[in-house]
Amino acid sequence: MSLDLTQCSDRELAALAHAGQQAAYRELLRRYKTPVFRLIRANIGDPDEALDLTQESFIAGFAALGRYDADRPFRMWIARIALNKCRDWARRRSVRSFFARALPLDSAHDVASDGPAPDAEAADRTELARVRAAMTRLAPNLREILILRGVEELSQAETAELLQISEKTVETRLYRARAKLKVLLGGTSPRAAE
Repeated sequence: MSLDLTQCSDRELAALAHAGQQAAYRELLRRYKTPVFRLIRANIGDPDEALDLTQESFIAGFAALGRYDADRPFRMWIARIALNKCRDWARRRSVRSFFARALPLDSAHDVASDGPAPDAEAADRTELARVRAAMTRLAPNLREILILRGVEELSQAETAELLQISEKTVETRLYRARAKLKVLLGGTSPRAAE
């Protein structure tokens, strides 16, 4: 008799995967790759990079499975890893951007562009592209809150747990993120958003 992994809890799957059962890894990946990809894509804006970071997140998560606290939702644990990968990516990108500006112009073609790649899904939806572009201009702590609450639809408590901050901080940052996004989209004057 074979175990139906689709009926297993995350806790059971993590234990099976930690014990080396490959099918358990696949089931965890099947359950969470789409939400992790959406979270990363919303954070960095580049779907191609988001695919790579999604893969990196799961590789890191599976390598650290022994440290997974089975009393907490796996989704929150892997999302925290994904957010850390986004932060690492942003730091690497800013370093590349710095060096691209520091190089002489004749050798600048050797450095990867730091501009966002075209988003094929939003090509015909200019408003969505405009909102995404404005979101990338938000401070990372505000962008993360906006994505987790607005896009991923996590509760205030789940968002607070994931980011390891208080629920009041989530509420405050969400208010500020929405206000700044409204300004960036041309909805109000900058003074009104502060």
